[in-house]
Amino acid sequence: MNPLKEFLTTLSSKNSAEKINVDSIYDIKINAINGKPINLTEFKGKHILFVNVASKCGFTPQYKDLQELYDQYQDKLQIIGVPCNQFGKQEPGNAETITSFCELNYGVTFLITEKVDVKGKNKHPLYSWLTEDINNGVKSSSVKWNFQKYLVSSNGTLIDYYMSTTNPLSSKITKHLK
Repeated sequence: MNPLKEFLTTLSSKNSAEKINVDSIYDIKINAINGKPINLTEFKGKHILFVNVASKCGFTPQYKDLQELYDQYQDKLQIIGVPCNQFGKQEPGNAETITSFCELNYGVTFLITEKVDVKGKNKHPLYSWLTEDINNGVKSSSVKWNFQKYLVSSNGTLIDYYMSTTNPLSSKITKHLK
């Protein structure tokens, strides 16, 4: 897609934001990569870092730092990786392929969801909440590439989002966990 067309698409998607029918992020339904429902209310009292992930991206080595962040702060942080194939078709695998890739190459033990869309007309409700101020009450954004991160506070409020270039171990993120 050319930059002008992508910009116009982003503008039109911002203008078409609709309120999703949930009281909080904890009410959003999404499945784990194994197909079992994830109950986000289990993470009340912890920060949640949502990251749209892909196995064939230049940022894929961030899995290592995401795992290190999770190991260091898992008492107060839940990381949830959200596979997405919308950026350069860099997550082509099925659930089994994605799971084994994450475990074998990066020792991932944090939660991975089913593969979803994070933008466009089929955007998952989780990303409608994360990216639209009408839903999160804080700010709107658009997911620009793989490994963009969204940090939600321990009480379910969006804190901020961080571009793909922000390392998971950055003080921009860790300062909220200390």
